[in-house]
Amino acid sequence: MPPLARGDVRNLVRKLGAHARPAQQKQALATIAAMIAAAGAIPPLVQLLEEASAAKVRGSAAGAVQNLAYFAENVVTISAAGAIPPLVQLLGPGCSADMQLYAAGALHNLAQTADNKVTIPAAGAISPLVQLLGPGSTALLQENAAVTLLRLALDTNNQVAIAAAGAIPSLVQLLGPGSSAAVQKEAAGALMNLAENTGNQVTISAAGAISPLVLLLGPGSLLEVQRFAAGALGNLPQNTGNQVAIAAAGAIPPLVQLLRRGSADLPKACAACALEALGRNNAKNCATIAAAGASADVGVLEEMERLGI
Repeated sequence: MPPLARGDVRNLVRKLGAHARPAQQKQALATIAAMIAAAGAIPPLVQLLEEASAAKVRGSAAGAVQNLAYFAENVVTISAAGAIPPLVQLLGPGCSADMQLYAAGALHNLAQTADNKVTIPAAGAISPLVQLLGPGSTALLQENAAVTLLRLALDTNNQVAIAAAGAIPSLVQLLGPGSSAAVQKEAAGALMNLAENTGNQVTISAAGAISPLVLLLGPGSLLEVQRFAAGALGNLPQNTGNQVAIAAAGAIPPLVQLLRRGSADLPKACAACALEALGRNNAKNCATIAAAGASADVGVLEEMERLGI
């Protein structure tokens, strides 16, 4: 990448300003990241992650790698430079909370690719990420660990490995009122992906996830929290026992309400999928869905048809 002229630099700085549109700010950040990568910064940054570097230097390097890995065009270069094993080391209990925070964030960004969804667990990341979900971690660290597990759980093999590492009870704990909305969102999202596995559906229910997921459907929750909670409840009814338990926990009325609200398509689609799963081959649940107004409400039926449910 050729060096920028002075006018180009000033224009770039303006796009970072508070008055710039978010799309302009993101484009400016992407340009800066591309300039850093093109200057050859990634290999030496990865070297600074190694144990030979001072702790503060390793943490700063992990933060820089996290920011660069946010942009998909840098992910392959960072991975090829060998960043994943030292980042996994930085998740360990001997590292500071900041180092763990940046390392988890970097691994989340690197897990954008299918290859890294294999490489990151192979480097031993799952167990320390699960440990970081615990009460000894800050809310930000719990959030980064949960969102990284959420992304890794898109891989079917990782769904089994994450559950085997004991993540499910910890994720269920993070659904509660003691967690921030951001942590609740990522925990619900991780459970949603883990619930695609049949065996995990039983484990998630047994860990007590259904009641807090239903509570997160309420109007007091952020839209993205409702979306992931509905998504998790939509995957769990593949197990017949869960189908009954979710309805008994009172999930159907708030799911119908979520479908009715003037919300974005993704939360509506998750609510519609959950209602379809709850009513599948279950006459009692179908009656409850009708009683909640879904079958009699033309607007709800039209919305489900529009979303392809």
